Amino acid sequence: MKKLILSLALVWITSAIHSQEQPVTIDTTEVETLDEVLLKAIRVKATSPITHSNLGKEEIAQRNLGQDLPLLLNYLPAVVTTSDAGAGVGYTGIRVRGSDATRVNVTINGIPFNDSESQGTFWVDLPDFASSVESLQLQRGVGTSSNGSGAFGASINLLSSAVEKEGFAEFANSYGSFETWKHTAKFSTGLLKDHFEFSGRLSKITSEGYIDRASSDLKSYFLQGIYKTKNTQIKALAFGGKEITYQSWYGIDAATLESDRTYNPAGIKFDEEGNFEGFYENQVDNYDQDHYQFIVNHRFDAVWSANLSLNYTHGRGYFEEYVDEWYTNNVLFTSDALLEFYGIEPVVIGGETIETSDLVRRRWLNNNFYAANMHVNYKKDRWDVSSGVYYSYYGGDHFGEVIWARFAGDSEPGDRYYSGNGDKNEATLFTKASFQLNKEWGFFADVQGRFINYKTSGLTSEVVPLNEKRTYEFFNPKAGISYQLNKDHSFYFSYGVAHREPRRSDFEQGVFTAEKLSDFELGWRFLTEGFQLNSNAYFMNYRDQLVLTGALDNVGAPIRATSGKSYRIGLELDASIKLSEKWSVRPNVALSDNKNVDFITSIDGSLTNLGKTNISFSPGIVAGNILEFKPIEHLQMALLSKYVGEQYMGNIDSDTSKLEAYFVNDFNVNYTFDKLPFGGQLVLSALLNNIFNTEYVSNGYFYTYDDDFSNPGTITTIEGAGYYPQAKFNFLVGATLRF
Repeated sequence: MKKLILSLALVWITSAIHSQEQPVTIDTTEVETLDEVLLKAIRVKATSPITHSNLGKEEIAQRNLGQDLPLLLNYLPAVVTTSDAGAGVGYTGIRVRGSDATRVNVTINGIPFNDSESQGTFWVDLPDFASSVESLQLQRGVGTSSNGSGAFGASINLLSSAVEKEGFAEFANSYGSFETWKHTAKFSTGLLKDHFEFSGRLSKITSEGYIDRASSDLKSYFLQGIYKTKNTQIKALAFGGKEITYQSWYGIDAATLESDRTYNPAGIKFDEEGNFEGFYENQVDNYDQDHYQFIVNHRFDAVWSANLSLNYTHGRGYFEEYVDEWYTNNVLFTSDALLEFYGIEPVVIGGETIETSDLVRRRWLNNNFYAANMHVNYKKDRWDVSSGVYYSYYGGDHFGEVIWARFAGDSEPGDRYYSGNGDKNEATLFTKASFQLNKEWGFFADVQGRFINYKTSGLTSEVVPLNEKRTYEFFNPKAGISYQLNKDHSFYFSYGVAHREPRRSDFEQGVFTAEKLSDFELGWRFLTEGFQLNSNAYFMNYRDQLVLTGALDNVGAPIRATSGKSYRIGLELDASIKLSEKWSVRPNVALSDNKNVDFITSIDGSLTNLGKTNISFSPGIVAGNILEFKPIEHLQMALLSKYVGEQYMGNIDSDTSKLEAYFVNDFNVNYTFDKLPFGGQLVLSALLNNIFNTEYVSNGYFYTYDDDFSNPGTITTIEGAGYYPQAKFNFLVGATLRF
């Protein structure tokens, strides 16, 4: 590994030295934009041997009426999305090729957005960020080297708003089902004196949610200042959000799904006799997150360019929950109501010792994330080479406090009953190069070294010590070849390796082994006027893959387990077909087989090798389509369809864990008024979701436990499942005024 570090560092340093030796001569018709200098390290070109999809701000805006960013990506190939609250506002999730958000690498302007400890992406912390996205690229499979944790299903990189040459003010408002409101105000000064631009956005989204009490109160901001010359662009950004959402991650069982599909058990309260009393009003998740970025893109000449990015992210917040003594002792059978669990001495009243109590607790997270990223690019003739270095530090404090208890003893409000922290240092070095041999043949190579030091200490929320210090060193090579048969047909093949370290909650489960993925991709692209087809076959071979067990921990996060050998093999097709001047269609389909090779689990008290089983949350077919109709100028209508095949929520192929297939359709319409009396532009939009009123479930959980008490001396494995139903027919309508 030391040789790898030295080799990569030497390449990078040599690049930097050469950049200062070249004369500054710029031909602006042949060089890339300054924003493309930033994208060099994280994105690929249309002709590259990497499977990818691009999405621009115009297409994002068509359906951006309040739903979270993952829902706006729902119609990209191999993508499955879900919403805890059922209607796309609040906590949402995304899976690509069966891999959940913890295994999808997300960057914003090249800076990792995945949380360093949980590895998840919480878009609820950046509500309406889609309104500040210039473009995004989804790379399926390993993709190219990126900053942050390895891409085990896909990577998504976002570029925030680019320079606006002309100033504007924009106001967007929308309203929809479940009392959903979205208010957005944006502005840009345009380029001032050909060098400066300032822009910003304020957003507020509220919703009652489809699920009972699954309310959301979301606020966000985005501020950006840009200084630009012919060869240099400097950006200073501040963006963030505050979310308060009523908890809706508990799900419901099959019987409740049939009788009352919007039921939410969060915050339930009972009296001493077990009689239902209502729900706790403040069973909420309350979190703030702020991001600060400083980005410099510089072009030395027509050959050399460089980027420097600095980032600081601060997050803090808690989730508050009511712990009901009767429910905990008689239904959940946990120790959560025990005073001893919270370090509170038993209370003696009238000679009776009280050891359990109703109480309200808060579980806090306060974290800081620092990152620095720099890369240099050389592009001349047949060569395009980038080398870079990345470093980040994450420090997170976890602690819990009791803010009220019916029997509090000598405790004080706010006393901490657990406190732990995590420190994570990460360094990455990479070099990637493409070489165009001739008009037909192109080659790509990419090598990355990633080095992680991660330390945890203190107590977990289960009041269990977690003291671990782990070091991980990863070498991730990638290579590809592309062949242009003629102007219409091109082919590519790529191979890549990725590693990913366990997360903090994996440590809590006793999992410390890193995952390894070898990804093979073979693609064919066909492009003519009016017809475009992208097709690719892939084989993703895993070692020690951390698959979701289906179960949730005590904070609603999925539990993972090492599956040994496993694989995903599939075929993906997506097309864009212009049927006529008014009609177009964009279908996609992903067919896959996702298997654990030798899955071992405990059944009835004995370890059992089940052999080949389906990987959890990995449907064998995911298909989508957008049928677009433009009958007249300025009017656009689209029917959006999504089919997700059946999937298992666990890895043991149990019928109890099966999620049924579903097929839903949305309708989107936009009309633009260009010539207003006072100037400017008005866009009226409507999004009708699930127009055929389908009852479906897009996510859930599966668990097992050993029953050793019903029949003493015998262990019986009991299975159970929970479900997150999605909204039936619902709508959003909006108006955007820009002048």
